[in-house]
Amino acid sequence: MFFSNLLANIRKNKGTLLRTVIYTIGHFFIAAACVMYFTGASFDAAITDAIVEPLINGVWYFLLDKFWASKMTNKKANLAT
Repeated sequence: MFFSNLLANIRKNKGTLLRTVIYTIGHFFIAAACVMYFTGASFDAAITDAIVEPLINGVWYFLLDKFWASKMTNKKANLAT
């Protein structure tokens, strides 16, 4: 069931997903070029940074959003009482 829904959503949004993948690959190379230009780092170091940094930011955003949402839920509960 899960996989059939997943495949249906992929088919439904294939244009958006393709553009997202292309954007992400472009982001990696643009970020790597900036790292190489501004720091003089090798391509290997720059592309590693360009891939790892957004992944870490994604985890940070997830944790921040969970924390934020818990505070908003607590605030609404306190206002209701």
